Amino acid sequence: MLFVLLWSTGFVGAKYALPYIEPFHLLFIRMLITLAVFLALVAAFRPRRPNGRQVIHQMVVGSLVHGAYLGGVFVAIDRGMPAGIVALLVSLQPLLTALLVAVGGGTGLNRRQWSGLLLGFAGVSMVLLRDQSLAGLDVGWDALLAAGVALMGISIGTLYQKRHGAGVDLLAGSFFQYLATAMLMGWLSWSFESGDTDWTPQLLLALAWLVLVLSVGAILLLMWMIREGEAARVATYFYLVPPVTALQTWLLFDETLGAIAIAGVVVTVCGVYLVMRQPKPGFS
Repeated sequence: MLFVLLWSTGFVGAKYALPYIEPFHLLFIRMLITLAVFLALVAAFRPRRPNGRQVIHQMVVGSLVHGAYLGGVFVAIDRGMPAGIVALLVSLQPLLTALLVAVGGGTGLNRRQWSGLLLGFAGVSMVLLRDQSLAGLDVGWDALLAAGVALMGISIGTLYQKRHGAGVDLLAGSFFQYLATAMLMGWLSWSFESGDTDWTPQLLLALAWLVLVLSVGAILLLMWMIREGEAARVATYFYLVPPVTALQTWLLFDETLGAIAIAGVVVTVCGVYLVMRQPKPGFS
């Protein structure tokens, strides 16, 4: 629950920051600061150093979970796709993750849990589309492609970390994840953006929040959850992020939260419950 609360603030932080900085440049600076924080944490706690193969695996995870996901979400919003629609598309992650697990022959879900996944997606749709219509939405192929990259990145990255991240210390592994992401975002920013930045207090506060709360707190929780749980079940918690985000934007920005949205929150929670109540999932 703490992970859901922290992760959902990422959309709010991006909304505060993006008017003053380009998306890849924002992520590049965020990763550099995050690297400095994790370097200090590694120096203080001296975790076990991963071997060469583990380092490569963690850099792949970073490119997927941080680079592809965050980059895709930020670019989709920057290209004109409403944040709610982006969140709706990315919220397909639990379904895609469970499907990839099933296709790959991993631990499957039973019928009740598959029903929970579908119910969770229905609830998310109710929340995010409460006052929006897909009809007449003018979204370019680049925004759709970026949202698709984000969805695939977080889904494949979660499974990749589950398979190849065992035995890697969370602090050391996260450092190499962010190192790969910083390299990727630096290249993307240098190649496609101007680097112009308006250093307002609002941007500085948003950047501090994105680094400390999201890149440190939420990511360490996510990596721990993936290590200790089953990937498909962990992914289901992402269904709770859009409803919690909707509640936060209602409180902070006075956005509408009507009866349909509230009902969607209830439906989403019920869907997550159906998935998580089974201690040993298996096809049935």
